[in-house]
Amino acid sequence: MTRGSINIISLLCVSFFYVASSQAQSVFIEAESFQNKGGWVVDQQFMDLMGSPYLMAHGLGNPVEDATTTVNFAKAGEYTLFVRTYNWTSPWTTKEGPGKFQVTINGQPLNRVLGMKGNAWEWQEVGKVKVNAGTVTVGLRDLTGFNGRCDALYFTMDDVVPPNEFEALTAFRKEQLELPDVVPNAGEFDLVVVGGGVAGTAAALTAARLGLKVALIHDRPVLGGNNSSEVRVHLGGRMNLDPYPRLGDVVNEIAPLRGGNAQPGDYYEDEKKLKMVNAEDNITLFLNYRAFEVEKEGTTIKTVLAKHIETSEELNFSAPLFADCTGDGTIGYLAGADFSMGRESRTEYNEPSAPDEADNLTMGSSVQWYSNEGKGKYPFPLFNYGIEVNEANVQKVTMGEWTWETGMNLDQVFDFERIRDYGMLVVYSNWSYLKNESSVKQEYTSRYLDWVAYIAGKRESRRLLGDKVLTEGDLTDFVIYPDASAPTSWSIDLHYPDPKNTEHFPGAEFKSIAVHKAIHPYPIPYRCFYSRNVDNLFMAGRNISVTHVALGTVRVMRTTGMMGEVVGMAASVAVKNGTTPRGVYQEHLSELQRLMTAGAGKYDVENAQDYNLGGTLGPRKINLQIPPYDKD
Repeated sequence: MTRGSINIISLLCVSFFYVASSQAQSVFIEAESFQNKGGWVVDQQFMDLMGSPYLMAHGLGNPVEDATTTVNFAKAGEYTLFVRTYNWTSPWTTKEGPGKFQVTINGQPLNRVLGMKGNAWEWQEVGKVKVNAGTVTVGLRDLTGFNGRCDALYFTMDDVVPPNEFEALTAFRKEQLELPDVVPNAGEFDLVVVGGGVAGTAAALTAARLGLKVALIHDRPVLGGNNSSEVRVHLGGRMNLDPYPRLGDVVNEIAPLRGGNAQPGDYYEDEKKLKMVNAEDNITLFLNYRAFEVEKEGTTIKTVLAKHIETSEELNFSAPLFADCTGDGTIGYLAGADFSMGRESRTEYNEPSAPDEADNLTMGSSVQWYSNEGKGKYPFPLFNYGIEVNEANVQKVTMGEWTWETGMNLDQVFDFERIRDYGMLVVYSNWSYLKNESSVKQEYTSRYLDWVAYIAGKRESRRLLGDKVLTEGDLTDFVIYPDASAPTSWSIDLHYPDPKNTEHFPGAEFKSIAVHKAIHPYPIPYRCFYSRNVDNLFMAGRNISVTHVALGTVRVMRTTGMMGEVVGMAASVAVKNGTTPRGVYQEHLSELQRLMTAGAGKYDVENAQDYNLGGTLGPRKINLQIPPYDKD
């Protein structure tokens, strides 16, 4: 099956679902499947928590264009309409929320305004709707531009509210959409890479160039993760360093030529990453698919199931090897892999930078933004939903990048929608005060919000544990292991709530500070790149086997990309020798070392990666010596 045929089947399935449901005197519509999204965006970040992707009106205070879709009603009559939605500011205020919208039928809005009440994802009754048989255009009309959100719509003649509990709702969705009981197979692969950020993209490219058939699954329409136009974080760290100076060649081929956080979207060169992946015959790319379930036999992953974030089409992926490049360690978590989250105590790994007692603090997530200068006046609505901005605490700025960081005291997986929403809340609240009430409002008269991220840039969540856990002492004492591989060169860069921000927003900070500890470029042990208790699982990215302190250096994206290169090489060794990731270390390390020496670069691309390399490097305590391997 070609990638194109998968897309055609998806579109056919959407139409079929509407017809089949309506014959049962009900019509169920997933909002993300709307044929014309208008100005609404598909948000899949929290589908594991609330059950589905959804449509969101991300208009920065300006109502967005209607989203519409055509639906076939087999039977005319009076239907009760239920809409699943969420008042997203409810964690911070009891006021009616700002995310207001209406449902339209053939262009005419229904009376009920949605998105402003309730404090959880829930079905809200719109009321009775008379519908003629045949094709009907259903729409979502945004009223504010402030992130109203719609999960699904359900027209029914029996007046029964759909279930809202996660498992029951999941079963209801599957029944209404008539998804097959047997999930179709996506193809035959040697390696399945889940996550198309820099790490996952580099892993897929490297493995494919070494002869493996690779599936690359990514839950957004563009590759790059944090280094995409959706999040806009620039690459960091150094490449092409000893002991394997060819590591980084693949990253260089997909890397943007310009640096900078929160810059215009073209800075991040999404098309370069996509073009490079599409050029490899051995890669089958599955954009817009979210992995949501793992099937195992014993300690081995057999299958990963993934769902299309717009059509709900499901596919199963089987392979002898899997690579978790999700950042959150999602595949490992679903497979029961050992993991850590939060900060270890100082005594657990004898780390001077660790706290006295273990806790759940993590580095936070950033909702970046910027404004622009226009001609004339640009008003902005008053926005006040639970946090007080005043002359003493307002941020008198025109943009916000990595220091706008939220959620350090919350769970970066299970509280993530709240974390992202708070990131948007503080941007809108601060901007509203600057524009409407501050002592410097005249300076902002001609400025307007140009871009605010709705895909949050996450730094830390789960860290999957391997045969080796990298620690602060390994880095600072330059402890070199036989399986030394991709170098980390960034300082140990740990983020904490900004004390000045804490004074004004205790427990609800949205600004951070960074504390740096210089290190010398250090080759990460290969054993940090595979799970210690799931036999066929690699990992690359910020979810590798490190402590919280050590994560401070390895998490930047040139470094994670080189991890991906090593994982792609190790996967080729494992397939060639019929072994596991651990088996590569135990029996075929010299073969992996030969590949790391040769590198996997394919094109003669000038290395222009001279931005955001990191600060002054610390001393190297000993000479870097890797045990020799058999060059024959």
